[in-house]
Amino acid sequence: MTRGRCLCGEVTVQVNAPMTEMSACHCELCTRWSGAVHMAIDLETKDVTFEGPIKTHRSSRLATRAWCDTCGSALYLQDAVDTDRIEVFPGLFDNAGGAKLVRVVYADCHPDGFSLAGDISRVSKKEYEAAYPHLSEGTNE
Repeated sequence: MTRGRCLCGEVTVQVNAPMTEMSACHCELCTRWSGAVHMAIDLETKDVTFEGPIKTHRSSRLATRAWCDTCGSALYLQDAVDTDRIEVFPGLFDNAGGAKLVRVVYADCHPDGFSLAGDISRVSKKEYEAAYPHLSEGTNE
């Protein structure tokens, strides 16, 4: 079991599953939500429990995003199609919950000023959208 919290501590999270891998995303929606590059740990919803003042926003036809209503910390992205999956944000946990960055999607869409280094899988926008044909411009998460 791993416990985490938002910036102010009003929202707590408990994860009852290993958190070994995280992904990063440079799509437009994720970049605007995170303020830079979106990073998340994909888990089964049944393994995650949040408590505290949470607000949500249906950011697209594909996802709902959540944050602490007190401090504004980003908490999770919930898939609207596959509600059995949830992406929790590694910053909620000490040492990112032990997760390691293994994949970057929309890797070719990173800002000119930086890119994530290392031996990680890189998936282009074209490759990602070919693998997930339900995505379209403006809802690419």
